[in-house]
Order: sequence, then structure tokens, then C-alpha cells
Amino acid sequence: MAKRKSRIQLRTGAEVDGLREAGSLAADVLRQCSERVSPGVTTGEVDQLGADLIRDLGCKSAFLGYKGFPGNICISVNEEVVHGIGGARKLDEGDIVKIDVGIITPAGWIGDNAKTVAVGNVSEEAENLMAATEESLYAAIRQATDGNLLSNLCASVEESVQGEGYTVVKQFVGHGVGRQLHEEPQVPNYWDADEMRQRRFKNPRLQPGMVLAIEPMVNAGTDGVLILDDDWTVITSDRKLSAHFEHTVLVTEGEPEILTPRERTFAPVEGVS
Repeated sequence: MAKRKSRIQLRTGAEVDGLREAGSLAADVLRQCSERVSPGVTTGEVDQLGADLIRDLGCKSAFLGYKGFPGNICISVNEEVVHGIGGARKLDEGDIVKIDVGIITPAGWIGDNAKTVAVGNVSEEAENLMAATEESLYAAIRQATDGNLLSNLCASVEESVQGEGYTVVKQFVGHGVGRQLHEEPQVPNYWDADEMRQRRFKNPRLQPGMVLAIEPMVNAGTDGVLILDDDWTVITSDRKLSAHFEHTVLVTEGEPEILTPRERTFAPVEGVS
């Protein structure tokens, strides 16, 4: 677990402008890496594209070298949940690929976002999981409002997917974003008051200026996960599919502002914006 600042940062003025720029650039790198995904392409090729794009923007990868992580971006396939490392693996028709991009701008601001991408035609099972995971992200974003408790945002993710029979990963969480990749508060994708007290998770009321990386990680089967021998790649313990979507979001006096803008992959649930 990454060490986080003890105080929740509230960003204003030029700080918010810097985070908007970082988020927009990170979103563009994610878009281009996602477009590179196709059968026969290796995860290493996608990682190298990410490296080239980040360099060409004059930025740095927020992930490369972080606690020794060897990739420029995270690329996780099928049962891999997060923190996958690009390499020789070729993508096959029907795979689903989680791409997570974090950048640091020359001014020192971080943008962090992720999405799950279909490789060609995927199964109905995979498509339903992806759609439900993306919808849970937007359910949480709708809770990112001034005065709301963080716990309501966190609980909304699990509430959104559990009716579909899916589970949320509890071992890994979202986080605050700013000049550090992981800042306070931690943003789990569920909420159990007793467990959160034991884990010393904060439950603040949200305030304008808070910047949160909200990132549902949703499994088709059990919520249990394992870490592979590379010490990074997280997989589902039952080897069933997992999906991951992430936005960096600014809490404002009005509607939440997505700092990593992109088009949705799936249409919103009918009657829900």
C-alpha cells in the first residue's frame, strides 16, 4: 500500500488548472493506447506506445519506477485485475484489456485514468461485465458532490454491480490525486464501517477542491485476488474476468468535474445520466 499524505488537499486556482491539463493529457494518451489494441498486438507494443506518447508530450510516466514498477503504463488482460506489465504477450480476439495511464506534467501535476478495452468481438459475459463496471464508475462520480460523505460514494460502486452478481475488489482502492500519485483520502469501492475503522480509512465530507481518482475494479466471480510472482500483476483468485474503469474527478460547488474527459464506452443505463 502506497504511503499517503495525512492531510486531504484542497486545490484551487492555478492548482486546478494544472490538474485539468494533466488529466486531459492523460486521457489523450489513454485514448491512443486504447486505439492500438487489436488481435496480434503485444502488450509490450502498447506499453511502448504509451511511453512514446508521454515523452512526446514532455511529461513523465507516473508509474515507471514507482516502488520499482517496470512498466510505462499498466496493461492487464482478462483475469488480470490491475498492475499488469507490458511484454511479449499477444492479444487475442475476445480478450479484454485494462489500460491504466498515469502521467506527471513538467509542472509536477498528475493525471490518472483507466478503461477496459475489448479486443475485437468479445463474449456477452465480458461485455456485460465491462458495461456494469463503467456504469458503477459513473454512479460513484454522481456522488462526488459538496457535503456528501465519502462513504456514500464508495458504497455506490458495490451497490451498482452487486445486483448483476459481480463483486468489487477490496484489496486495492482509489485515492486522492495531486502532486503525488497517491494522496488522501483512500477511495475503496465499497464501505463497511467496522472494517474501515480497522483499516484507518477516513470518511470525510467532500469539499470543493478535493481531487479523487475513482476506480472501480469489478470481478465476474469472487472478490479474492492474488499477486503473481512478478510482484505486481494482480489476478482474480478464481481466474474469472475482471474489469477496471477510472476517472480523476474534481469536487466543485456544483456538479463533479471529470478531469480525464473521454467518451463513454457504453450507453448509460436507461433513465440515468
